[in-house]
Amino acid sequence: MTDTSWGAFSDDGPWNVVVDELEWRPGVPELRAEAERRLPAMINPSRKFPGLRVFTIGWHLGRAIAPWGLTTRRKGGTESRSDLSRRLRRAAEKLGPTYIKLGQIISSGEGIFPAELVAEFAKCRDQVPAERFSTVREVVEADLEAPLESVFQTFSRVPIAAASIAQVHKATLLDGTRVVVKVQRPTVDQLVHQDLRSMAWLAPIFVGRIPIAALANPPALVEVFAHTISEELDFRIEADNMLDVARVFSKLEQDQFVVPRPHPTLVTRRLLVMECLDGFKFDDLDSYQLHGIDTHEIVRASMIGFMEGALIHGIFHGDLHGGNLFARPDGRTALLDFGITGRMSERRRLAFVKLLIGGMTNDPIGQLTAIRDLGALPEDTDIEAVARDLGMFDDVVDPVTMSPEQLVGELQRVVKALLGYGARMPKELMLFVKNMVFLDGAISKLAPDLDLLGEIAHVAGYFATHHGAELAAQVGMDPADYEFDESGVRAAFGVDESTETMTYRQLQERREVIRRRLRTGS
Repeated sequence: MTDTSWGAFSDDGPWNVVVDELEWRPGVPELRAEAERRLPAMINPSRKFPGLRVFTIGWHLGRAIAPWGLTTRRKGGTESRSDLSRRLRRAAEKLGPTYIKLGQIISSGEGIFPAELVAEFAKCRDQVPAERFSTVREVVEADLEAPLESVFQTFSRVPIAAASIAQVHKATLLDGTRVVVKVQRPTVDQLVHQDLRSMAWLAPIFVGRIPIAALANPPALVEVFAHTISEELDFRIEADNMLDVARVFSKLEQDQFVVPRPHPTLVTRRLLVMECLDGFKFDDLDSYQLHGIDTHEIVRASMIGFMEGALIHGIFHGDLHGGNLFARPDGRTALLDFGITGRMSERRRLAFVKLLIGGMTNDPIGQLTAIRDLGALPEDTDIEAVARDLGMFDDVVDPVTMSPEQLVGELQRVVKALLGYGARMPKELMLFVKNMVFLDGAISKLAPDLDLLGEIAHVAGYFATHHGAELAAQVGMDPADYEFDESGVRAAFGVDESTETMTYRQLQERREVIRRRLRTGS
């Protein structure tokens, strides 16, 4: 049996993945459990001083925040947030891989974190110096317990990508097979764990002192970051993530996606050898046209594919961005870098199902209940009170018609209400929203004239047709009670019943009006 019968792999792979014969895989469940067990000790603030590293962290963060507090903080608005964001980004770069990684995660969180912070930390994506080749050789040979030349016929000295945790090299095996080799930086594991303990100790000190953090208050941000990065430090877990995501796409018959095959034997804690897939940048419109690929279909398949993975199986790629996926000439999309993968418990997966149903049927109470069950609100939260405070029962007010003062006031009111109820951003929700934000940006480039209202109706119909009975049974709902309500979707966009269509281009224009009013007051 070939691996394409159960996994979303390329048709002409260099080897056949037989799951039961993978040398590195048997211990992966225990590796996951161990990573989870170690987290509380690292993220729970301790009265015990975490070590000298905290002085370095405190020094750089203090140098970033203190001048801002004495100068631009009092000005407020965009200028204040931009200045603080710039200072925090510079501090992260000086603090090294852990903080650069945190910055990279923040940079892909448009819509979750303030725009100024996202824009500034985007500079961390390509400013990580590569390790020397001699260091790379040491890691490869130590983990494989063999000379590099005894495994690889060629191995590029210059990496094709260098990130905070690892860097990637092209290579060929002794039989001439082209592969990609991901090599972890030699000291990053120790430094990350040391930094997490220091972060957890420092985070409570900054509560209420960094308004730019909004709902992602420092302790909550440390917790989400720790959960996100802990499994990324062992490439055997990442390789297993690749298999699970490939299996999910295959079960869902989502043949739009391709996952590179991990090598059957050349996977260790710090080394991941995988299939080399070719393609072009995900947003390269000229290449789509050259190969006759319908970009609207790409967008549609991406929206449905990632939602299905989360809703039906509770597993999804958790770090979509331009460097982690590319298009292939056959029209399929290759996914890369599975270090951050969303894995939901059954309770949280069902909460996602309820959130989708609540959104499609315009049920604000159902949506808030689902958000609570996802861990974004405390268990004892009065859901109806939250709905009233957020104005979810009120008539829709188009934000474009609001004055700058009204816009600012409404945003402040909503944020204050959420903070008052103890709102936070759990890992799975942050990863899912972050992915949807990326797809939002992809639509702006690949399909700006796509009718969003019509597309959402199509997605709702797809899930009702393919999974309606199954999902309804899982949440105790009669399928006959499901009725797509477009008014809820329109309300989410801030428009009334008179709006029949809305292209992404029109949505961008509306967003720009709102941003301009918030920024300039006009």
